Amino acid sequence: MVNPKERLLWSIALPGFGQFLNKKYLKGIVFVFLEFLVNVQANFNEIIILSFQGDIENAISKADYQWLMFYPCLYFFAMWDAYKDSGGEQDCFSFLPFVFSAYFVTVGCIYSSKFKLFGVLLGPVWLPIISVIPGVMVGLLLRGIFFKIYLLKYKNV
Repeated sequence: MVNPKERLLWSIALPGFGQFLNKKYLKGIVFVFLEFLVNVQANFNEIIILSFQGDIENAISKADYQWLMFYPCLYFFAMWDAYKDSGGEQDCFSFLPFVFSAYFVTVGCIYSSKFKLFGVLLGPVWLPIISVIPGVMVGLLLRGIFFKIYLLKYKNV
């Protein structure tokens, strides 16, 4: 039995793993390759380590933002793709939480070197991670609104 949430969680672990479980091997290879390419070019592992150690200024200086900004869209698209291909929610608006998470995380990445939350500079790892929460909330809200409009439109037909 295919479990869409399992595919989603494996895609969170590493983009491409959910595709492998869905037997979409070429897509999986492409996502894993792109993840490694962007990760290495953005110095992402190093900035994750520095961020976890609390060295935010050094993490900011090591981050290659031109590459790092690709990561949210790649990451959330791979998650959505694995979820959708395994039979996850099939309504026409189920992509919205993933899309808005990618948008918000990208904006979090853009402002991560300057934006302070309660006086604390969170940097290129923590601010984007925190940005997932409003991204999912906005995506779910819009999904609900659009779905109700869709139902109203086609119920009256």
